Amino acid sequence: MGVPEEDTNSPGWVFKPGGAVRGPGERRAGRPGGTAGSDRPGSRLLLQLKGIRMPLNDDQNSDSDSSRLSESTAASSDSEYSRQSFNSDSSSKPSSPASSPPKVITFDELMAATRNLSNWTLAHEIAVNANFCIKHEDFPQNSFAGTVKQIVHKAFWDHLESELNEDPPEYEHAIKLFEEIKEILLSFLTPGANRIHNQICEVLDTDLIRQQAEHNAVDIPGLANYIINTMGKLCAPVRDNDIKQLKATDNIVELLRQIFHVLDLMKVDMANYTIKSLRPYLWHNLVDYERTKFQEILEETPSALNLTTEWIKESIEDELSSISDESSSSPGADSSSKPIISPTLVLNNGYLKLLQWDYCKTIPETLITDEVRLQELREKLNQLKIIACISLITNNMVGAAIVDVPDFADQLKRISVPLLEGMNKKSFDLKEALNAIGVQICSKVNKSLTERGLPTLSEEMQSNLMGQIAHIVEKNNPVCSLIDKRIQLFLRSLLALPSVQKCMPTMPGGLSVIQTEMEFVGSQYASIVNFNKKVYGPFYANILRKLLFPEAPIEKAEAETAGN
Repeated sequence: MGVPEEDTNSPGWVFKPGGAVRGPGERRAGRPGGTAGSDRPGSRLLLQLKGIRMPLNDDQNSDSDSSRLSESTAASSDSEYSRQSFNSDSSSKPSSPASSPPKVITFDELMAATRNLSNWTLAHEIAVNANFCIKHEDFPQNSFAGTVKQIVHKAFWDHLESELNEDPPEYEHAIKLFEEIKEILLSFLTPGANRIHNQICEVLDTDLIRQQAEHNAVDIPGLANYIINTMGKLCAPVRDNDIKQLKATDNIVELLRQIFHVLDLMKVDMANYTIKSLRPYLWHNLVDYERTKFQEILEETPSALNLTTEWIKESIEDELSSISDESSSSPGADSSSKPIISPTLVLNNGYLKLLQWDYCKTIPETLITDEVRLQELREKLNQLKIIACISLITNNMVGAAIVDVPDFADQLKRISVPLLEGMNKKSFDLKEALNAIGVQICSKVNKSLTERGLPTLSEEMQSNLMGQIAHIVEKNNPVCSLIDKRIQLFLRSLLALPSVQKCMPTMPGGLSVIQTEMEFVGSQYASIVNFNKKVYGPFYANILRKLLFPEAPIEKAEAETAGN
């Protein structure tokens, strides 16, 4: 029997996105209270890559999970022909990715692929997300899981207290706790810390403590005091107050309970320190690492590029449709010649579609690790588009009234941003928010006119302005369509630049009000895209060769993709 465990599949250990990480030195067994959840980090992503369904346990059997798995299965079935059409016949080296013929997936192979996927997604998140960290959280107290955990923990500590209060006391379970504490303390030590290592092993020698227990001579308060002092030497400065509180606790059972709580916090601190130390190394080696890991997943799962192939195929079809429209509008164009499509242009168009992606659908496999970031960028761009539309309408209708107000654009953003917060949620009423923005803009314009001794806007003008702003929400609104095209033009130009850090493309007209925000979002977007190209360029080249150059050697497609 040991202290109830903070299970790493519970909210006790959290990182976003993906799952949880077991802390240094933490054992799987010995402390009851955890759940052997099968939803390991990356397991859902693995199912997404495999396009298969597996039975869910009660904790995982939610509507959203079922729908995502069903969609993944459907996507796999719809694109089954892609597995036969686009399997690579090249070598399996990371620089020249290949897939093997379909085969039966065994449980061991599934677990191996899970580990590969977990390492792949975790390494990517650590390297690219400077704010990535593990957080110690817990179940809400009023939740079912929180109530169960509270009952189990209380029963455990009550049982321990009753054993220590017996005459003579029963020390066996307390000795097991000291043994586990010793293991945790040793896990915090760096190589070469022999002196403190030997001291911990000597003081917390369970054989010696067991001999003392036989003669009823165990000094539990003395052992607890040594543990607290050792924790004070090993903990981060942020835990100093926790150590002080431990020293002020008199009840021995409550003290042991709090010791394990602080040790859990120290494990989180150690894990985050390790993450911070690993980040520079991971970043320098991330391209090769991710490409190698994805190649291993592809070898385990031949269908792991099906969705990516469909994504690229759709981009090619869109480009062919665009060329066909241009040819039909140009009388002198030769319609009999075969159109020439640039692989880089195909990829860039595909990346642009991700900013309008319906994230209820499964994203291409090669972009799984950046799905959350791309979704956040899409949501931010939607908000910026609305602000640019409001600004354009306001300037066109009452431009003469605000021409002498130099900071009106900033005032407009200060009005709009709070009211558009959360606009991508299903429960958000965009039309109501736009009406509120229209009212506040009219009020702001009238106030400015009054301060300058000019007549305020007429009722008709105010009504027209608020009506135009409210109509932004309508489908195919001309102002909204215009702003959307100019945002797409800016992002397309951004992807065509050799280096985003050195310069930015010219901001199209109508976007000056959101120029700073667009440049920031654009640089983040271009960074994601350029890194994705570096990692998965050979995989994309292989797919593009089969779709665009079926008779050409693979080196041609790879050279063109890598060169751009």
